Amino acid sequence: MSTKTKKLFATAATLAAACVLAACSPDAGSQSSASATNAGGDTAGNNAAGNNASNCTNTITKKDLPVVTFWGWYPNMQLVVDNFNKQNNEVQVCWTNVGQGGDEYDKFQTAISAGTGAPDVIMIEADRIPTFQIQKALVDIKNYGFDAVKANYSEGAWKDVSIGGAVYGVPVDGGPMAMIYRKDIFDKYKITPPKTWAEYEQAAQKVKDAGGPLFGDLGANVPAVMMALQIQKGASPYTYDPAQPETIGIALNDQASKDVLDYWGNLAKKGLVGTQDQFTPEYIAGVVNGKYATYISAAWAPGYLTGAGVGKGKDTGKWAVAPLPQWDPANPVQVNWGGSAFSVTSQAKNPELAAKVAYGLYADDESLTDGWTNQIIFPLNLKALNSPDFVNLKVKFFDGQQANKEVYVPAANAYTGMTYAPFGQYYFDAMTKQISAVIDGSITGAQAADRIQEDVVNYAKEQGFTVK
Repeated sequence: MSTKTKKLFATAATLAAACVLAACSPDAGSQSSASATNAGGDTAGNNAAGNNASNCTNTITKKDLPVVTFWGWYPNMQLVVDNFNKQNNEVQVCWTNVGQGGDEYDKFQTAISAGTGAPDVIMIEADRIPTFQIQKALVDIKNYGFDAVKANYSEGAWKDVSIGGAVYGVPVDGGPMAMIYRKDIFDKYKITPPKTWAEYEQAAQKVKDAGGPLFGDLGANVPAVMMALQIQKGASPYTYDPAQPETIGIALNDQASKDVLDYWGNLAKKGLVGTQDQFTPEYIAGVVNGKYATYISAAWAPGYLTGAGVGKGKDTGKWAVAPLPQWDPANPVQVNWGGSAFSVTSQAKNPELAAKVAYGLYADDESLTDGWTNQIIFPLNLKALNSPDFVNLKVKFFDGQQANKEVYVPAANAYTGMTYAPFGQYYFDAMTKQISAVIDGSITGAQAADRIQEDVVNYAKEQGFTVK
């Protein structure tokens, strides 16, 4: 790929999307405030497997061992790193939090461009992996212990962090999607959780006709939700193989994509759902006050909502969750929104040792248990995902409902993964723009799909891709 193309990708990689960040970090209010001493995290001290490290946020007690530097932003990362270091006698982790999501990516992009300053291991959202992989900033870790841990995660979890036959990350958390709903509203209007999207629209109409609240929300700032629902109906947005890095298949205006955009556009046009941007104070206030009967979201949502103050006041005990409605109930499809992985960077001087850290972090029982009990992550490690304690958990936010057993775990186990694009953020921005146009009534959903296709294809060609 040309130098011009790499520069364009470097620019694209710095863009940030609030919806994506929220998906990975549901409780932003509890984020650790720890940060690196400088943007690159370079410090002086022990000769590490990758960059030197001494000014770690954590304290390394086994000072005679090699050190791997790591960037990550989970709220309980201090505990996770300390657990790894305590249990490991081959390598120690030096952790810094250089910022969440886009802030971290900007610093990583700077280090990529400079050829120095990146950590050995970095936390990255799954949909961002291709953006950095195409710049040769990440290492394929398939030959560094993959076979020993392969069975710890589902095929869908591995697909999300893989490109072609190469593996560029270790899955940590995910976001199987479902329908959160207000029990009091459903009871008042004698509604049972809809099993199909046709039933969803029928229920929405029934509530509106009875003078009830909006049934849901079409937020222009959550394009990842729209993408997931399009995939659920059969869309395949991208086909990409790193063996042919300058060729990509783009199908953003197929019939499934048009149908889903039209469906939600029509719901909004009929006044059955709102059109408020999500992750805003206005939206959260509406959720708390019963403005919406449902919230289509992911398994991290209970943690995010709790952190935002939902379920703590007059709406306490009023929430439940049901499986995501299906387009074709005879052929159910489960989809995902959000999730992160630990990747080894190409600046790691000892990729094998760095891979050992990536595979081992957030993989011990204590760290995993702390993660899900405190609603920090929805675990993808199968020993946690399928453990009796996790499966049978009575979730406080859902008034004691066994939400994992009934909804989230089956959805996670049935998820088959997807292929992301190396310019996913541009795609999300293009979709946000066109969903806004659908909301204001200037175009139909089908027209929006055509515009997204044209926009993204043109952008891909500008980046140097051949679009097939």
